[in-house]
Order: sequence, then structure tokens, then C-alpha cells
Amino acid sequence: MTDPADLAAMERALTLAVEAGEHGDVPVGAVVTDAAGAVIGEGRNLREVTHDPTAHAEVVALRGAAASVGSWNLEGCTLVVTLEPCVMCAGAVLQSRVSRLVFGAWDDKAGAVGSVYDVVRDRRLPHRAEVVAGVREDAASALLRAFFDARR
Repeated sequence: MTDPADLAAMERALTLAVEAGEHGDVPVGAVVTDAAGAVIGEGRNLREVTHDPTAHAEVVALRGAAASVGSWNLEGCTLVVTLEPCVMCAGAVLQSRVSRLVFGAWDDKAGAVGSVYDVVRDRRLPHRAEVVAGVREDAASALLRAFFDARR
């Protein structure tokens, strides 16, 4: 059974993903919650809007959370994102010391949390995150499918 706080955060992340798609970016949204479940950072893909290759939803949300708490160290926090993070974003999860990662859709082409790689649980690295996969997977996948179908 999915944690109600994770579901609520995923709903917000899905709303942010829709906004990303409306602005021409791949529809991915992310939310960071603190240990009590309060939202401390959120983001959506902004690569097209900002012309910044690092402006993935996860990085934007992690930056917001770090600014909110006044520290890069987000231990005890949860990152909730609509799509399995890529290698860059998985690395950002580890560098920020996020304790939990919750995601919706799997990314079988570039996923770094079990699909292609499993960076966040690699025992060779000094930090690992707990992973909860497949939360609202159908909704997240449908957004991505509609976005890419419209461009083909």
C-alpha cells in the first residue's frame, strides 16, 4: 500500500508535469518533502524554457528544497518524481543525501534506478536511497505517451 503522503506529493508532481508539457518540455514533475511530509521544494522540466540542459524536474526540485532548508544536505527528505530519474538526476539524489526516492513511470531507455542502471542503490557508493517505484505509474506514463505521440 502506498503511503498517503507519497500519493499526495505524486499528485502535485503530476500537475507540475502537465505544466512542463504545456510549455514544450517533456512532462516530468517532482516534489521534495521533509520528514513530516511537508513540501519543501518542487520543480518541473524547464530545459526548453531555460535552455539549461541540467534543468530536469528533479534538479529544480532539489535546488528549491536545499534553498528552503538552507543546506545541500536533504537527509530525511523524500523526492517524488513522475519518471524514473536519469543518471544525472540519480547522481543528484545521492549528492543531496535524499533518504527516499518515489517515482511513477519507468524509463527503459535512460532510467538509473533499476531500468538501465541502479545508481541510487549501488553498494559501491557511499550513500544509497530507499526506492518506491510505480506510484501512479499509469497516469505518469499516459502523460509521457501523449506528449511524444503528439510530436511523432
